[in-house]
Amino acid sequence: MKRRMWALTATVSAVVTIGGALTGVGLASQPDGPALTNVPTANTKSDGYSPASKLSPELSQVVVAQGSTRLENPSALTSYYGYYNDVLNAAGQPQMLPLPGALTEAQKSEPDKNTYLMFRHGLQGADPTYDYGTHFLFQGHELGVAGASYITRINLDADAAHRVTLLATKDANGNPIAGIDGSTWDPWAKRLLFTTENHNAPTYAATPGFPSVVTDVSGALGRGGYDCVQNDSAGNIWIVEDIGGPTKTGTTAKRPNSFIYRYMPATPGDLQHGKLEALQVLNSSGDPITFDSQAALNSPDQVALHTYGNTFQTRWVTVHNTAVDGSSPFNANLAAKAAGATPFKRPENGQFQPGNGFRNFFFDETGDTNATSAENPSSGGWGSIMKLTQSNPSAGTGTLTMFYRSDEAHSGFDNVAFLSKNSVTFVEDAGDGLHTQRNALDSGYVFRTNVDYSNPANQPVRWLAQGRDPSATIDSAFGGFGKNEGDNEITGVHVSNGDPTALGILGAEVPDLSDPAWRWFYTQQHGDNPTYEVFVSPTN
Repeated sequence: MKRRMWALTATVSAVVTIGGALTGVGLASQPDGPALTNVPTANTKSDGYSPASKLSPELSQVVVAQGSTRLENPSALTSYYGYYNDVLNAAGQPQMLPLPGALTEAQKSEPDKNTYLMFRHGLQGADPTYDYGTHFLFQGHELGVAGASYITRINLDADAAHRVTLLATKDANGNPIAGIDGSTWDPWAKRLLFTTENHNAPTYAATPGFPSVVTDVSGALGRGGYDCVQNDSAGNIWIVEDIGGPTKTGTTAKRPNSFIYRYMPATPGDLQHGKLEALQVLNSSGDPITFDSQAALNSPDQVALHTYGNTFQTRWVTVHNTAVDGSSPFNANLAAKAAGATPFKRPENGQFQPGNGFRNFFFDETGDTNATSAENPSSGGWGSIMKLTQSNPSAGTGTLTMFYRSDEAHSGFDNVAFLSKNSVTFVEDAGDGLHTQRNALDSGYVFRTNVDYSNPANQPVRWLAQGRDPSATIDSAFGGFGKNEGDNEITGVHVSNGDPTALGILGAEVPDLSDPAWRWFYTQQHGDNPTYEVFVSPTN
């Protein structure tokens, strides 16, 4: 595929600023990132309506794989990138759409987080005679059939027949792989790490070649509603949990129930021996903000957390130590509550700001994703973006501030990726219910870390107004036939140069999208499940 080069200067006359800060009108002038024109509106949702996605005009995208891409090494479980073999047509292929008189379809696997790696000497695949190249994109698949899921690798340099390799359907002990959400590469362990949003399911480590050797490492890292997993420069592993809490009595507001974790290995790369910690936030009285302290509707602690200008002291509390507690898999969520850690409203993903020594960690809260939540205006019901600041990634204390308080038009933030030192994209997974309530499908936004978003004049720039493909439109109309999701969502947004060494950890180097080594991917989950590579115009 032809790679891209582009300039990063914008047309000055098209840039609109207020008080020196960028707005969502005109071009978002970014001296250290691509200048993108704001997409004015999200796509609307209505019955049978299947709009195309809208990108900033400086951007284009190419499908690198989609649900109907046939695997080079099909198995009994799955033969295609995004489908299981549970419902087959007369030709023995997955029934990808309902047929007249047969309102059912195959289970869609939902490829989730993307991890891009470049191996100079290549990797093996199912065909021992084929050269698979050096550039690879890895995914775990979120949904499973009867508890069985799988791991795939998109071979970005390969032909169609070898484009997607099925790496594993079982772990090293022969157990089916559970549905996977998060992924990253640990350069010290030389393993891919995969997390699951199920406290009964393992946390995995996997080799990148074929066949992948997949091991359960939840005796040290724990099990929880793990969505995001990231390394830092000290070899620690950060995990962001996504578990929806119970609703507060008589409302649709949900109780904060998810934690931020940090695994500190005995030595970098040790996935068997170490200490798991959870973040604890202290209120203005110096008391921990806990699961119990946020039980009431619009509790004072919860309101304070979601008020611009407030700064909170933080510390890490130990929830499990293999040297003391042993190496049996454990429920990290229960252990974090017992330790008095601070839960948030579904903080699905986070990433370190590049170029500052892993001192700033930005993470989102998806929120309640319901326009009727009584906690929307003041307590994080719409969600938020939080900023954790520490002196170094292993520091025991730090500070927490709210970077952005979401609203109805910018809600349900899920995945995150830095495009440059100060430009970061957060993308939505608002869900079918909120899509209907606000009559708007999901969008992807670019925020500037040096902009004050407490000023309502300052708004993020929409780079993607996601559409809805016909498959997702059908699923939305028929309730997913009892097993598939409806509207498309944006997931796996990922910007990396693919460096598999410690220098390639997300946050170690400042992304430079003028350099063709840096590549940008995301997956349009549900429906046809395409994974895209995003390109910036050479004239930008």
